[in-house]
Amino acid sequence: MTVKRQKRKRSGSGAKPARMPAERKLVAILSRKRSLYSTRRLVQAIQERGHRPIVLDALRCNLLLGTDGARMLYRGVEVRGIAVAIPRIGASITEYGLAVVNHLDMMGIPLLNNSVPIARSRDKFRCLQLLSKSGVAVPRTVVAGDRSKVLELVEEVGGLPAVLKLIRGTQGVGVMLASSIVELQGILSTFGTLGERIVLQEFVREAEGKDIRALVVGNQVVGAMQRRAKRGDFRSNIHRGGRGVALELPREYANAAIRASQLIGLDVAGVDMLESAQGPKVLEVNSSPGFKGLERATGRDIAGEIIDHALQLRISQPAETTCAQKL
Repeated sequence: MTVKRQKRKRSGSGAKPARMPAERKLVAILSRKRSLYSTRRLVQAIQERGHRPIVLDALRCNLLLGTDGARMLYRGVEVRGIAVAIPRIGASITEYGLAVVNHLDMMGIPLLNNSVPIARSRDKFRCLQLLSKSGVAVPRTVVAGDRSKVLELVEEVGGLPAVLKLIRGTQGVGVMLASSIVELQGILSTFGTLGERIVLQEFVREAEGKDIRALVVGNQVVGAMQRRAKRGDFRSNIHRGGRGVALELPREYANAAIRASQLIGLDVAGVDMLESAQGPKVLEVNSSPGFKGLERATGRDIAGEIIDHALQLRISQPAETTCAQKL
């Protein structure tokens, strides 16, 4: 597998002149903060294409139902005229965020990732169940309802060390490595007391603190990188101090990433894979992938790829007077 630096293909900090389209569209981004890197880049990409961005904090959306159907208020102003919405739902607001996404769907607004596949991706074990059922290679994994037979469970995932993960963790938070039975039992006991469900997973030794992040948009991989853990850590997440290096993704790995995103039902997905001796093993599928590390590693305009795909989605209702100027 070839790891290399790629020539930069996106604009720097300055925005490109807007390309004026035949019809200006209002593109909504569901995000808690406009200042987040991925949100800022999506806003920039929308503006570069001559369209109008609007950033909506899901927790400030009021959802209305009645005989006239579904409506939404944002800071007291009715939301209308959105051509397409791009959910960026953080794990901490999953429940209400999914309600907002579903409400937009009821309003007839095209969505770049709907509520059902987002929910599938948030539950790590449910996601792996769906992938495994369809023949996608995944690491050996156990969810323990009965923890009285810890030794047998460890054998099921190939022995120690073993990886433990919170079922709804994100960005490497809640991912631990247990090297002894005592350590494993302590972790299981602690999180069991807190009511947290834990996934026990095989430690793929040949991965050596590395994994692959492929970003899928539509039916193609638009960028990939190899993530390497910092010294002393086995987690390769960029948010945990890992380093990303641009990657020429072999066809086998690209096909695995595309198939995984399709099986979960996502238009945009960050697919994390391990390089095992048997080929790619899919770790998880992320429905709101950050792409700061990927853009910096590859130089590709990932935000632009996402917006171009979003603008191609079918508009299911005519544009009306918008609330954009009032927000």
